[in-house]
Amino acid sequence: MKGMIFLGNRKVELRQFPDPTPGPGEVVLEIRASGLCGSDLHVYRRETPHSLEIIGGHEPAGVVVAVGPGVIGPVAKIGARVMVHHYHGCTACEQCRTGWSQLCTEQQIELYGGTAHGAHAEYMKVPADTLVPLHPSLSFSAGAAIACGTGTAWGALERAGVTGRETIAVFGQGPVGLSTTMLASAMGAHVIAVDIAANRLATAREFGAWETIDESEGDVSGRIKALTGGKGVSHAIETSGASPAAQDGLKSLAKWGSLTLVGLGSKLELDSMALLTAQVRVQTSWSMSWVGQKQCADFVVTRDLPIDRLFSDSFALDQCSDAYALFDRQDRGKVALVR
Repeated sequence: MKGMIFLGNRKVELRQFPDPTPGPGEVVLEIRASGLCGSDLHVYRRETPHSLEIIGGHEPAGVVVAVGPGVIGPVAKIGARVMVHHYHGCTACEQCRTGWSQLCTEQQIELYGGTAHGAHAEYMKVPADTLVPLHPSLSFSAGAAIACGTGTAWGALERAGVTGRETIAVFGQGPVGLSTTMLASAMGAHVIAVDIAANRLATAREFGAWETIDESEGDVSGRIKALTGGKGVSHAIETSGASPAAQDGLKSLAKWGSLTLVGLGSKLELDSMALLTAQVRVQTSWSMSWVGQKQCADFVVTRDLPIDRLFSDSFALDQCSDAYALFDRQDRGKVALVR
């Protein structure tokens, strides 16, 4: 089968790999959609290869085509439409058993597309317990989004404890930020969407944003305070990984507010006295649990949310080089490899 690897210096390559065969407790998927994630760009832009042996891609959605010995359950039947929770741990520790396999305490986790073969391929072998059902009303591309980017947005909202009675600010309106805006708006929250790109702010408004702010115009926290009668927002969620956005998010909080850091790479300067006197909370959010991924998909279905509109472009696997070159520009929507 064909699979894509990251060569470093913004280069990728398709190579031939053996067709996977499922062992005990495993299944093989035919990949129908594999999303490109912002975190993949960190690997894509490195000077050195990630690995010449590991297939990239950690947003899988597809159909079960082979089942290994000992696999049971309706999700793991041949022909089932599924997503993958893209981490796997020991399955027995407290973190794994509550769906947080990325926090496994007993062994080094498998991260599909990172330490184990990912979804930028024709087929993918995974443990059956990583499968998450994909509702018939959802496209495979929507499943790929929920498998990481949109699921990560759900995890951040869950971690922050966002409710429909609050006003929140979402910094960055890339695929994760737009997903956050869409989900939070559907929950009933007032969302202030912040970005530097006019087209992304326009999409945020289409996805339910109450107000939008162009960060390039400056004084973001001041404008957020003005929109909220001087109080600030209950929650700021930073999805871009940009340090100025994280700092603006912290400055935008109301008393008892929280800043949730989702994007990779930002650095934050903290004044403990300022935090103390406002009783604010700074926390991180790493993806979502298996349970959270399923809940996110269910919410998308019951609210009939337009997840497919996150995508601006799709490519065949053979066009993976073009797909990453376009996605690297960061001026489009979400990109997927589909078949």
